[in-house]
Amino acid sequence: MTSKPSAALTIILCVLVLASEFAAPCQAQHELNGSPVTVDEDPSSFTLTNGVVTARVSKRSGDLVSLKHHGFEVLTDKSGHAGAYWSHDTTGGQETITRITIDPDDNGGLRGEVSVKGISGGRRMGRGPGAGPNGDFPADIEIRYALGRDDSGIYTYCTFEHLPSYPAAAMTEARFCAKLAEAFDWMTLSANRSKHFPAELRDGDKYVHTAVQFEHPVYGWSSTTRNVGFWLINPSMEYLSGGPTKVEFLCHRDTTPVAAPCVLNYWRSSHYGGAVVAVGEEERWTKVIGPFFLYLNSGADPQTMWEDAQAQSDKETAKWPYDWVAGVDYPSTSERATIKGRLVLQDPQAPGAKTPNLLVGLTHPAYAAPVTRPGRFGPPRLIDWQTDAKHYQFWARGDEEGNFTIPHVRAGVYTLHAMADGVLGEYAQAEIRVESGQSLDLGELAWTPVRKGKQLWEVGVANRTGLEFFHGGDYADPAISLKYPALFPHDVHYVVGQSDFRKDWFFQHIPHNEDPAARPVPFAGVRGNGRATPYAIAFELPEAPQGKATLRLAICGTGARVIEVTVNDHSVGQVDRLLSDGAIARHSIQGLWYERELAFDATLLKPGPNILKLIIPAGPINNGVIYDYLRLELEETADIP
Repeated sequence: MTSKPSAALTIILCVLVLASEFAAPCQAQHELNGSPVTVDEDPSSFTLTNGVVTARVSKRSGDLVSLKHHGFEVLTDKSGHAGAYWSHDTTGGQETITRITIDPDDNGGLRGEVSVKGISGGRRMGRGPGAGPNGDFPADIEIRYALGRDDSGIYTYCTFEHLPSYPAAAMTEARFCAKLAEAFDWMTLSANRSKHFPAELRDGDKYVHTAVQFEHPVYGWSSTTRNVGFWLINPSMEYLSGGPTKVEFLCHRDTTPVAAPCVLNYWRSSHYGGAVVAVGEEERWTKVIGPFFLYLNSGADPQTMWEDAQAQSDKETAKWPYDWVAGVDYPSTSERATIKGRLVLQDPQAPGAKTPNLLVGLTHPAYAAPVTRPGRFGPPRLIDWQTDAKHYQFWARGDEEGNFTIPHVRAGVYTLHAMADGVLGEYAQAEIRVESGQSLDLGELAWTPVRKGKQLWEVGVANRTGLEFFHGGDYADPAISLKYPALFPHDVHYVVGQSDFRKDWFFQHIPHNEDPAARPVPFAGVRGNGRATPYAIAFELPEAPQGKATLRLAICGTGARVIEVTVNDHSVGQVDRLLSDGAIARHSIQGLWYERELAFDATLLKPGPNILKLIIPAGPINNGVIYDYLRLELEETADIP
């Protein structure tokens, strides 16, 4: 038998029921704090707003001509172009199509998106750096901007589509650029590269501000007077070029009289070895760049705004791929795959070695470009992941035990690559087939680094940069090359087993300057010539060797054409076919990475003291190399070369 509830209990139950009925609407209101998104249009532009952000988009070009945060205009049009723009815009083709691709009236004001699409019809589109007066690249180009109800910023992305009926072509530099209002005076690339940078500073050379894109998913400017920040957030690196070692512009001040703060998202450039987009006759090619987020915030100081931008970057990465993108070649989460496995190092000369700073990636197989840009010098070479901008790449960090997981991979056939600190070379396995929506466990993968015999000595750490060498941390100093003669008046003399490459090996191997008039010149490195520079490596052997010795050089920055090599004052040849990338002239610690080998008769070596010299020829001071790592190996049973 059950008793009836008392009157007081009945009242309490009624109150609880009423409270529960109101709980859901209150929660929904809490989750959607902002005003509903609206999209308005007139004959020349779209305007998107949500009460926090207001953006105006040109219907002619797809440029973002205005972006306001709580009414404050964050862009400038005084530098010769609209405030924020894609270098390859929608002008120059046969027609332009504009439309609202997500109508906020259809979703209760949750999101709006607009599209401006230029139909090439075979005409060249785009006015990026290096483009001719008649345009650059024949492709249909669609630029979109999207705004959500609670977004403190706007998303943008761009789709390129080259149709089979369009002519073959190679693309010039391609990027998104935002020119900011003069109130922005503090530039932040990372936690340790942040500085007050007002217009009057004009520190001369924008290349001192380049950085590795993969390591910088968020960067931008803030204002110490308006307490507002502007940040570019890349939630994925799949659409950028050159993989996890690509050095590129992120921010700088432009060179116009306005000296506007710039924020850039380069997805194809000629910097530091560059990258390639080239399509052939009758080829259909499409690529979606983005979406990435232009995030606006406010705070008490630049550090506070930077920390908030980092937190927002983590949120954007967690949301990738965005579920609101539709109508372009952009697979959803369910259509992508997760690839995992474990790399097992098998190197008898380094038993028990780990894989610190492991990077693993899936890339398009190396290929020959169907066409090259006019004026490109040097022999054609295969386009690998370091120089590819045409295809998507998927990279992730693994752990010291070799375990890795690569999320959100598009369907396709890839080559798997891996590299780790302390391991010369890289792992590669072709024909990795990724099916739509089907994750793949590759299991254990044996990684056997290449050896050319017994290791006699090594200099440096195989890690794709020259940062660990003496003064490597000063690479961004435009005058650093001129300090070498005072630091090493008799050039480098490195004694294996005694010297420390962190103190005794200058990070740039360059012509030795003897010209007091030599000086750094913005955008061009050091102007001046130097004499030939020998780097001597002294080492001892217990007995007379025989067979073949192999000098292996891992190079990560190049301005020289050759390196001459002598062993105990006997010439053993040249290291040639070096890949020019401008890393020295443009103040980087790394550019293109590659390995070169030089084999010689081991009988040139002797028991006791030996000296191997690497000689950079006389010439322009920029014409040197940055070594990543050096090793001498001996195969006593091999035939003499």
